[in-house]
Amino acid sequence: MSTFSELVQSRRSANNFVEGVKIPQSELEEMFSLARLAPSAFNLQHTHYKVISDDTVKEEIRNAAYGQYKIHTASAVIVVLGDKNAYLQAPEIYSGLKLLGAMSEEAYDQTIQAINGSYTGNDAFQRDEAIRNASLSAMQFMLIAKDKGWDTCPMIGFDPEAVKASLGLADHLVPVMLITIGKDNQQKIRPRGYRKPVNEFVEFI
Repeated sequence: MSTFSELVQSRRSANNFVEGVKIPQSELEEMFSLARLAPSAFNLQHTHYKVISDDTVKEEIRNAAYGQYKIHTASAVIVVLGDKNAYLQAPEIYSGLKLLGAMSEEAYDQTIQAINGSYTGNDAFQRDEAIRNASLSAMQFMLIAKDKGWDTCPMIGFDPEAVKASLGLADHLVPVMLITIGKDNQQKIRPRGYRKPVNEFVEFI
């Protein structure tokens, strides 16, 4: 296992992968078991993933992503989804804490009321939260993948409606991004693109 600073510095977005490399499902499940520990608002865990390794379905997603070649060579393409209806699972998520005595009845009721007050009838907020929280999970997944020896690339260049149609997704699931994963075909680590110095994007007050 690498140190975290080494991991962050070594991660690059891979634009071409070694073709034909398979990722064992057990290894993907291990990565997702760690990704599920990512933070989410009210612990609602808004993120869903579709892992696509079937070549036919991958090509459908590639078509929805304007033919980007990295999807063709990747071991899998992962569709990251945010659930606008995640708040509806709040009673189920918090009931365990109440049953264990870790949360009082009053605190439970206040929490559910606060969640419903924030989300109910507010489609724009539901969508924003779906995207925000799925993005947190996706970044954690990519760092975990790198630590396990896999390369990734986040992608926002795709037609979300085409992805939804291809996978038969329900309306409450928002396609947030695609992540291609596999073994980078670059023989050498390419130079990192320009990064702003800290004083250009951080203000201490």
